[in-house]
This record gives sequence, C-alpha cells and structure tokens, in this order.
Amino acid sequence: MKDALALIEIGGWAAAMVVLDAMEKMAGVRVLQTELNDRPGVCLKLHGSLGDVEAAAAAAEGTASAMQVAVIAHVIPAPSPLGKAAWEAAADFNPLFEQSTVQYPEQRMKNESQAPFAVGLIETQGFTAVFEAIDTALKTAAVEVLAREKLGGGYIAVLIKGDVAAVQAAIDAGKAKVEGLGKLIAAHVIPSPSEGVLSLLPK
Repeated sequence: MKDALALIEIGGWAAAMVVLDAMEKMAGVRVLQTELNDRPGVCLKLHGSLGDVEAAAAAAEGTASAMQVAVIAHVIPAPSPLGKAAWEAAADFNPLFEQSTVQYPEQRMKNESQAPFAVGLIETQGFTAVFEAIDTALKTAAVEVLAREKLGGGYIAVLIKGDVAAVQAAIDAGKAKVEGLGKLIAAHVIPSPSEGVLSLLPK
C-alpha cells in the first residue's frame, strides 16, 4: 500500500459512525474495512495521503473526546506490504450476532458523497432500552428506522433517518426513555452523513 494507514479503535458502533463522518468531512480518506469485536468496539481502517490520514486521526481524537468516548487513533505512514496479512481481516460471519463482523464499504458505496437527510443513532446496552427508545422516537417525529447493528456485551444500535430537525427531536425523546431499562451508550445525530457512513449501514 502506497497510502498511509489509519487504525481507529473505538467503543461502540454509534460512536464509530460519528467519528467516521467527522474524519471523512475533515480529510480525503477512504474506509478500507471495519472490524467488529466484542470488547465491544469497532476498528476502522482507513487510507489516504499521510497528511490526510494524520488530519483524520486528529479529527477522530477530537470527536471522540467531545463524546467522552475512549479512542485509539494510530497512523502508520508507510505500511509494509507484508503486514497486510495481519491487519486486513478475512470475511467472517458471527452466528451469535447474525451478521458479518468484517465490513467492506467499497462493495456498498452510494453515488452521492453525502446524503440529503440526517441519520440518528441510539446505542444502548440492553435490547429493551433501545426498542423503547426507538418506539418513542418514531412516535415523536416523522422519522423511519434505517438499520440496526449489534456488538457483544448486549450493545445494540438502531439508526433512524429523516430531516435534521425531526431526527434531532426523535433522538432527544428516545434517549430520555432509556433510564431504568438499560444503559445509554450513545445518542447522536449526523446531518448529511458521509459516503463512508452510508456504505457501512447494516442491511
């Protein structure tokens, strides 16, 4: 690989999507693949010029800090071609989660660089909590469920879409319903999500 490589490890799928959106909007980087694990967490693997990758890693750290989420953002300026066998994960499927744990965004790219809608994410530890939150969100504003993603440890994220104001109102209402049912991990709104975020949405 001639490009620099960024490895971004972050706890939670929702936080990873918010961080990815910030990185792509900050610098000219592209996602190679993501790998889910039961830490729970996500490892984002991106490439681009050294300057862009360094700017993206700084954006990842800043965004994660603002969300109060732990992150490891590391840049390998000129990765050895022999190392690809280690960092590039093979496709696999986790029957417990009923989904792939390695995602290849290039295979699902959209034509637009940014979406003309907002995406809202609520991630909880505990299924009951997220289902109640999403039910409340759907009853609050004109939004629709877009997808859901599971990690280990009972972490589950549900995504909704709509215009920015509707998604913000829905997320605010939904996250207020989590207390007592589970643990709120993240609740965020991404206006006009980036191409990479769209490419990683679960089917």
